[in-house]
Amino acid sequence: MKSWFKTLVASCAVVPFAACALTPGNVAFAQETAVAPAPAIATVAAKPGLWAVKDADTTIYLFGTVHVLKPGLGWFDGAVKQAFDKSDELVLEMVMPEDQAEAAKATMPLAMDQSGTALSAKLDPDALTAYQAALTGLGVPANAFDAFKPWFAAITLSVLPLTKLGYDPTQGAEMQLTAAAKAAAKPISGFETLEEQLGFFDSIPEEGQIAFLNATVKDIDKLAPTLDTMVGQWSKGDTDNLAATMNESMAATPELTKILLWDRNARWADQIKARMDKPGTVFVAVGAGHLAGQKSVQDYLKERGLKATRVQ
Repeated sequence: MKSWFKTLVASCAVVPFAACALTPGNVAFAQETAVAPAPAIATVAAKPGLWAVKDADTTIYLFGTVHVLKPGLGWFDGAVKQAFDKSDELVLEMVMPEDQAEAAKATMPLAMDQSGTALSAKLDPDALTAYQAALTGLGVPANAFDAFKPWFAAITLSVLPLTKLGYDPTQGAEMQLTAAAKAAAKPISGFETLEEQLGFFDSIPEEGQIAFLNATVKDIDKLAPTLDTMVGQWSKGDTDNLAATMNESMAATPELTKILLWDRNARWADQIKARMDKPGTVFVAVGAGHLAGQKSVQDYLKERGLKATRVQ
């Protein structure tokens, strides 16, 4: 199983939150997500994809996000900003928790391993050597995740290298949109809860979680170049090539793709269809992978009789 990262980074908002907000070992939180970061000075223009679903009295905008970005990328302007300003409310995959202690209480019961067997003892000798080398290479103690389940170690290792190379969860689209919505007193809601998103990973059988971890370790040096490619495609609104970039991981990990993308896309399409019965304008922001390729949110909306039109 390889290239899980491509699916993760384009589908789950909880990945950067869980990996960067929690410090392995003492489970201390690094920062208060409720405090909005200062806007970065835009140096590179970006035009990500935006769609609209409309009827006589309701408009729902669909915006694909990247959950971690580098500073200096100007995406929150033009059609995206206009659509956001017109909207009465913001809907995300999940609302980032403001109470960090409560978030930790929700995360730890799922992330901690109660089996009594250390994570390092679950890996075969070659995998253990590679895993420990990856940790120490990132400046993390080799036993940092021994008390955690493999999925938690894997998503943390998926993001830690990125932060060292300039990617920042506080620059991610969700964080910027959340800050803007709060400043404008717009209601914010989520399709899912933190517990639900974490539960997607926790539901993977342990064998699959270990494969997830081993694949992350194997590709750890490729994570940043892969994200660079995906961010470039996202910035151009190139959903076809973004979908193509994800195809390898989707083909290699159909069970993860079903859990993290297709099943959720179908559920969100149901929620969007139901929301069309109420007047108003809504700005929906979800991972870009949900709005690209086959079985996208737009495809499921079409099955439900709704047309999503690309906003130019």
